[in-house]
Amino acid sequence: MTPKEYLKQAYRLDQKINSDIAEAARLREMASSVGSPGFEEHYNPNRPTEASFVRCLERVWELEQKINAEIDKLVDLKEQIRTVIDKVENPDEQMVLRYRYIHNWTWEQIGDTLYADESTIRRWHGRALQHITVPEDCIRI
Repeated sequence: MTPKEYLKQAYRLDQKINSDIAEAARLREMASSVGSPGFEEHYNPNRPTEASFVRCLERVWELEQKINAEIDKLVDLKEQIRTVIDKVENPDEQMVLRYRYIHNWTWEQIGDTLYADESTIRRWHGRALQHITVPEDCIRI
């Protein structure tokens, strides 16, 4: 795994968590919506007897458990990435890596904060990647 692939994992996991949170919100909305009543009298042994919103609530609970596990993994991954970035000696390169991979900032945001143009930021980023050593026991998503 290259240093860039390793560092980009945090962004990908963050995006996955955001997607799961949006899905959980949609499921919660479905569970709280009112279904139409059935007034007909007939018995079907193959039809589930529990309310439909119960299945949605169970799915929401399972998804929330998955989200919590992903958040724990993201926190661990970002802590490991911070440790790796702290080993870079040049403070400008360190800050570029922090802003890019921990805070998920754009090149423009990083440049505005560090008072440098985009080409300088990209140059620092390229040099910083050369100074990164991916840990042997790195977290993989």
